Order: sequence, then C-alpha cells, then structure tokens
Amino acid sequence: MKTANTYQDILFNAKRPIIKVLLETDFTKELRIVMQRGTIMKEHKTSHPIVIEILEGDINFELKDETKHLVKGALIALDGNVVHGLKANKNTIIRLTLTKKDTATRVEKITSK
Repeated sequence: MKTANTYQDILFNAKRPIIKVLLETDFTKELRIVMQRGTIMKEHKTSHPIVIEILEGDINFELKDETKHLVKGALIALDGNVVHGLKANKNTIIRLTLTKKDTATRVEKITSK
C-alpha cells in the first residue's frame, strides 16, 4: 500500500509552477502541480495520455483553438500528442496522472523554461 497527501507541504512560487511526485503505482504516476495566481505552463505535449484534476483554484486550459476555464472539481483527460498550456487565474492545486511510461522529469522541464 502507498499513501500520499495532496495538501501537505504546499508552497507557491511567483516565478513558476511547483511539481511534486506524490506517489507511483504499478500503472501510474500521481503528481501535484501548484501554481500561484498568474503563473503559466507554456504550450507543451506528451506522447502519452494524461488526466488533470483541479483540486483548488482555477485555470485557463489552452488547447489549439480553444480555451477551457477549469475550476475546482474539474477533470480533463487528454490523449497523447495534444498541445496544451495552462494559466492559473487563482492560486491553484492540480493533480496530474501520468502513465507509467511518462516521467515527472518531463513535466519539471516544462515548468523550468
């Protein structure tokens, strides 16, 4: 059994989103993304499907030709190779589910650009 707490040790950063691996299972990696109001994750994509859940706050989730306003409780699933970006409208906590084949390092590189 593995456990984690998405609300423990939360730190906001005005310059970039903060990524933390919460836990890894045999089939997924569960990450927390903490975004201070106004921070962005520039457009990016992954080869693998992902699931995003907004735990607190709200974001603009930008896709090729549209922007979705996602608020607390929203879930969105994306297939691989879909270009997307995020902007935090409020201090926001996101849970990101990656497949086992994907890496947290890839996500961290996006936030450090």
